Amino acid sequence: MILLISGPSGAGKSTVYRELMRREPRLVFSVSATTRPPREGERDGVDYHFLSDAEFDRLLAEDAFLEWAEVHGRRYGTRQADLDRLEAAGRIPLLDIDVQGCVQVLGECGDRVVSVFLWPPSWSVLEDRLRGRGTDGEETIATRLANARWEVGFADRYTYWVVNDEVDRAVAALEAIIAGRGEPYRRENVPRPLRP
Repeated sequence: MILLISGPSGAGKSTVYRELMRREPRLVFSVSATTRPPREGERDGVDYHFLSDAEFDRLLAEDAFLEWAEVHGRRYGTRQADLDRLEAAGRIPLLDIDVQGCVQVLGECGDRVVSVFLWPPSWSVLEDRLRGRGTDGEETIATRLANARWEVGFADRYTYWVVNDEVDRAVAALEAIIAGRGEPYRRENVPRPLRP
């Protein structure tokens, strides 16, 4: 099993999956590679593998990525070797990747993937969360909000939809999905202003 979680920037993915991993010891975070610079407090090899453009290009030439995409002007990717190592250890890899990467992973891994689209409770909450981070300027926030509206157009490709209106409730929904008791998405479960 590969657990794949996507959602707009600001949907609360990191908060939700960190709590989920605390409760479910079989899960292990698959650290993505990125060409973006680290934010304050982020550590190489823990939050991301921070790569130069040249290093990313070299890995692309070596066909080292299961998936990769350009997101918000930076490149991100999942290295196949990292995923293989986690699966060989009997762990469940957790991928936090964008919608472009999801399409690629579903194409490569098929039924092994349990895909979840994490929704914010509303567009206004999404914007508040992005501004509340205090890490991005107005131009970056505007780009992320515009991208969010594009990303939700891919939500139908995911098997499960979870609305992150309250962290414990979102984590409980993900626990049920992992246990095989989750309910595949129903459009009516997502607040009307967010529906694609």
